[in-house]
Amino acid sequence: MDLRSFIRDIPDFPEPGIVFRDITPLLADAAALDAAVAGLADIARPLKPDVVIAAEARGFVLGAAIARELGAGFVLARKPGKLPHDTTSAEYALEYGRDTLEVHTDAITPGSRVLVHDDLLATGGTAGALCALAEQLGGEVVACAFLIELGFLPGRTSLAPHAVHALIVDDTE
Repeated sequence: MDLRSFIRDIPDFPEPGIVFRDITPLLADAAALDAAVAGLADIARPLKPDVVIAAEARGFVLGAAIARELGAGFVLARKPGKLPHDTTSAEYALEYGRDTLEVHTDAITPGSRVLVHDDLLATGGTAGALCALAEQLGGEVVACAFLIELGFLPGRTSLAPHAVHALIVDDTE
């Protein structure tokens, strides 16, 4: 199945010069959604992750489904002030600004094998923060898995030495 055909490009969103990759058509199609979750789970299965960590909001949609498919736990990474228990945080750079993510301090136990997931890899800022959060809590990042990688941006390089996998590599700016 050509999953790229289910991704809609939105020019100048959220800022001029940015082309947003909208995954909502993929999510709305049962077969495409199933293929995306199965494909990402197939990448991760040999790595035997204990948990999948993903950032709000789009990362939650596929991340939780991947975790279920793998029989793994799921860890929510949210904006500051959104989690009700003790948290740890990591700040990161976006293509168009800075942000912070938090996780509960007991969400990942030392020695846990962690799969980092987000819907899209661009510069690697969000995924890098997820890796940092997992490692702050003693987890071992086994890989980073994405639905889409923007191959013309340095995300893969910025996540080294972590392994990076993507179902779709988009090299068009």
